[in-house]
Amino acid sequence: MNDLETAHIDTPLGMLRIVGNDQGVAYIDFVKEENGEISKIVPIALKDAVNELVEYFNGNRKEFSIQSIAKGTPFQESVWRELVKVKYGETASYADIANRIGNPKAVRAVANANARNPLSIIVPCHRIIGSNGKLTGYAGGLWRKEWLLKREQGMRLEI
Repeated sequence: MNDLETAHIDTPLGMLRIVGNDQGVAYIDFVKEENGEISKIVPIALKDAVNELVEYFNGNRKEFSIQSIAKGTPFQESVWRELVKVKYGETASYADIANRIGNPKAVRAVANANARNPLSIIVPCHRIIGSNGKLTGYAGGLWRKEWLLKREQGMRLEI
């Protein structure tokens, strides 16, 4: 794998870090801005990923074509592949995902794989909710998860 490069974009939810190379993206996550030391220069290898994420936050993109080079266990990767099938504006439960991967008793394991998703936003773990319809954990914080879901469902947003 080629050396990884990093890009940052400012979003309505804070700074988003994108890590990858010309083969694809390995990580996308929210980070704290540290004394303004974050470079705004976008490496050529990450331009498409940055553009797609900017389009998403501008409300002009509902699906991503970004190539993933994220690695996990075979089980985690099966969950992540299923997460991508949850469409913009829709939600699914951990139990739904467990059923879709053919392992209905693996609800907790699905929740753990969801929590270890390295590609925030493009692998939409924010679209996964509890079976009771309640919002559950999100690495970026429940307030971000709520904002993302409301945005995708066309609701009024407040920050």
